[in-house]
Amino acid sequence: MKEWLQLAFVPSVRQRAVRVALGVGSLLLAINHGDALLRGDVSAARILRMVLTVVVPYLVSTFSSVGAIRELRRSAAAPAEQAARPGARTLERIAS
Repeated sequence: MKEWLQLAFVPSVRQRAVRVALGVGSLLLAINHGDALLRGDVSAARILRMVLTVVVPYLVSTFSSVGAIRELRRSAAAPAEQAARPGARTLERIAS
């Protein structure tokens, strides 16, 4: 969990998530709440839903970025771990 949170707050991950949230969130706001905004029908409940409309793309982007970084780290570490295991070279020859 600690590693996940550290990665979630890496500047490039945050910046990407903000860009996605602004782009996708704006589009979703227009689709889902545009008519209410034009009518001036803006209650506290609608504002909460509007905030969530932008927060969800932020979270999706963050989860995706952190997952991709962790997967890349695991796949980069995998060859080193395989080489350190007894019999790994035999398995590599068989797989080739």
